[in-house]
Amino acid sequence: MALASVPWLAAAAYDAVRVMEAAAARGPKVVEQAQALVHLIERTSAQDEAVRLKEVNDFFNRRLAFKDDQVVWGVPDYWASPLESLEKRAGDCEDYAIAKYFSLAASGVPTARLRMVYVRARLQGQSLAHMVLAYYAQPAAEPLILDNLRAEVLPASQRPDLTPVFSFNTEGLWQGAGTVTAGDPMARLSVWRDLVAKVKAEGFL
Repeated sequence: MALASVPWLAAAAYDAVRVMEAAAARGPKVVEQAQALVHLIERTSAQDEAVRLKEVNDFFNRRLAFKDDQVVWGVPDYWASPLESLEKRAGDCEDYAIAKYFSLAASGVPTARLRMVYVRARLQGQSLAHMVLAYYAQPAAEPLILDNLRAEVLPASQRPDLTPVFSFNTEGLWQGAGTVTAGDPMARLSVWRDLVAKVKAEGFL
């Protein structure tokens, strides 16, 4: 599915004023966090994408504490917007990846270069369901991985602990991290569709 085939999404754009208005509705602590994020987006938007990846990855890894959705939201699974995560100062792996995805998109990184990737992560002898953000400089390039488990942005080949299951963004859905499309993410992932609408209302898209 091409982005242009989704008129409401294609017409949307990052709006710092709307981000700050949405933050103000959540209180002064969220305003402080949102101001830092808006400043980061504006400061890095003219820099190389590699710089943006590192800065955004560091921003959320430092500001959010890892906590399960049950602890933060009182439900088994909740996909938070960047402002919701900054309000709670916490989130699970999906929330880190979501915040990085939409912040990088707001800074001007094309969403076609970004994918949310469900993986199996080997951690302390266990195989755990996990989510990371992948960045593709070119469609067939080796992706760089942004992850809350590791501080560094690393090429996928340096993350043998991760096995891709499926990936998606606002434009498509794929098996693993490959190039063969597996359908419309807005139709097949209702939680993603709902999140995109929420993030758009907050000014990130």
